[in-house]
Amino acid sequence: MEFQPYRRRQRLLRLALLYGIIALAGVVRLSVAPLLREQELGTAGRPIRLFLVPSVDAQKVTQSAAELVRFLQERTGYVVEASVPTSYITVVEAFGAGRADIAAVNAFSYLLAHERYGARAVLRVVRRGGELSYRGQIIAHVASGITTLRQLHGRRIAYVDPASTSGYILPKALLEREGIRPAEEVFAMRHDNVVTMVYQRQVDAGATYYSPPDPHTGEIRDARARVLHQFPDVLERVRIVALTDSIPNDPIIVRADLPEPVLERLIQALLEFAATPQGKRALYEIYSVEGFAPVHDRDYDGLRRLLRQYVGDVERLLRQ
Repeated sequence: MEFQPYRRRQRLLRLALLYGIIALAGVVRLSVAPLLREQELGTAGRPIRLFLVPSVDAQKVTQSAAELVRFLQERTGYVVEASVPTSYITVVEAFGAGRADIAAVNAFSYLLAHERYGARAVLRVVRRGGELSYRGQIIAHVASGITTLRQLHGRRIAYVDPASTSGYILPKALLEREGIRPAEEVFAMRHDNVVTMVYQRQVDAGATYYSPPDPHTGEIRDARARVLHQFPDVLERVRIVALTDSIPNDPIIVRADLPEPVLERLIQALLEFAATPQGKRALYEIYSVEGFAPVHDRDYDGLRRLLRQYVGDVERLLRQ
């Protein structure tokens, strides 16, 4: 009999502990539920992550991107966060790591992101005159005496980035096709940097993007135009030596499993942004872009064939 009060107390304690656990579980469920809601895509806890490739000065891209982010947030109701990484490959790998939802990339970066991680192209940029393609160019300083590709053998050349279609992949393929081996190759990371290095004769030649002059005004629209304010005589001092084959314009790409309702709202907002005066200005400052057009993966099949024909193992090219 002397043990009954003790046993009774033990039962009461166990009941109290059980009720406490049940009550605590209810509190945990109540406190976790808002946290789970915060992690929904497009909220402060899980913003839509937009990546923009650094084709020009990163600060200029960041400033213009701020207008785009504000517009997207107003039109879609989503929280959007923009990043400007240091290289094209960084953007590609962000898709592989689950850190990117949507990005503006070049054509080659899209092919890599699609092949490795299933990224989808949803829009293609349109440049002035309604152009849906562009080319790479090899440039040289007039004082260098270089007027042909053959003269680049054993010389110094600057490229943009190992994953730049116009600033490395196709110009490099063009040189290899001709059996030309430069003595030194460097990466300047931006098209305007390459032009500057050629202008200042830090290198003998460089590879950048090419767009034809404006058919109405004759205004130069290739990468040399990016440094005209800094070097007003760049067109006289830096000449175009050769052009690559045509390249489909840069796409806007999204991760493979981005929900369709989210995708539709983002696409609509991008199209609306491109139609506004501030949108036109911001897009031109970032990428010399006038708008967007629909695109399909098959639109890049020609580039795929070109790469297989002249480059072969692209991954090997990136490792060089």
